[in-house]
Amino acid sequence: MTASAPAKGTPPLLKLALELGPLVVFFLANGRFGLLNATAVFMVAACIAFVVLWRLERKLPVMPLINIVVVLVFGGLTLYLKDETFIKMKPTLVYIVLASLIGFGTAFGAQPMKLVMGAAIALDNSGWRKLALRWTIFFLALAALNEAVWRHVDTDTWVAFKTFGALPLTIVFALAQTPLIMRHKLPEEN
Repeated sequence: MTASAPAKGTPPLLKLALELGPLVVFFLANGRFGLLNATAVFMVAACIAFVVLWRLERKLPVMPLINIVVVLVFGGLTLYLKDETFIKMKPTLVYIVLASLIGFGTAFGAQPMKLVMGAAIALDNSGWRKLALRWTIFFLALAALNEAVWRHVDTDTWVAFKTFGALPLTIVFALAQTPLIMRHKLPEEN
């Protein structure tokens, strides 16, 4: 492999570290410096993680791009207006955007789940549609959960939920989709 050859793919654990790193930094900074300062630190950490991922994959990663734009806009509003509401609403907006992209994409005949996961698994069309519906509902539920949490608990509890609640819920939900994936998996070609 030459120095200019494209990367084979980012190792999954490194990718997870790049996604989790800014959240952990946010959690730690919030505990030490408060939410406004933690938001600034989070914005910087998220930008660094995005650039590293971009350099590793040698292409613009779409989902992290959407996330970084929302982080910068809502984080910027939080800092400029000195109002925690914006950073607390950021996850809600991201989940609604994801649900909309998946739901409307599927409704209009596209297969957004296949676009995102098609390199890893091969499903029949019915499987892709069912998976898309489940993820759409899941992201809408996460949006509602984030709204309930930030509106009814203190800031530190919300930060803990954002850092250590939403991701494990997503992992558990993804693993729970295994039976559906196995039922709709296409036979492997020789």
